[in-house]
Amino acid sequence: MPGRSSLLFAGLAVLALACTPTPPPRWQEGGAALAVLPARWERANRTVVEILPDGTVEERGRPSLFVDRVGRVADGKRQPLAVLLPDGIVAGVNDTNLGRVGVSNASPPDSAYAWLAVAPDGSVLRFAADGSRASDGAWIGCDGPALRTCTLVTHMIAMRAYRDRGTPAIGLGFGVGF
Repeated sequence: MPGRSSLLFAGLAVLALACTPTPPPRWQEGGAALAVLPARWERANRTVVEILPDGTVEERGRPSLFVDRVGRVADGKRQPLAVLLPDGIVAGVNDTNLGRVGVSNASPPDSAYAWLAVAPDGSVLRFAADGSRASDGAWIGCDGPALRTCTLVTHMIAMRAYRDRGTPAIGLGFGVGF
């Protein structure tokens, strides 16, 4: 029955399209201007994160993210994940709120307080719920105009850990507010 199989195929195609995530708002035009320069984050847990000159972000030598000069963030396969908007909001696929990123600090969704900061010397600080601070290594090459790019990458890695674990990998606390 050719008519029945065509109808089944059309139904499956519509279902597949319905499950396709909607790219973040402003994906086509981009958002905040970023400087994408080579940088290296030597984390406290010995994991190395590198931003390559083309915007590829590698963890343990494998592509995990991609960031460009207009604030777009994609996964290792270059599928849209987020856009850093000019006002600091990080908008994700399906219009998901992924928090805020300033020049040197970031907060999780629905929080006015930072959960991490990248100091001008590259040091990464995490803020716990009780207000205490913990070091998470340091970035090399994130000074000047590259600082916000490194902060965004640090935030996106923290968001992934938050999503994967269901709990904050970096505690919510009373860090630097926006």
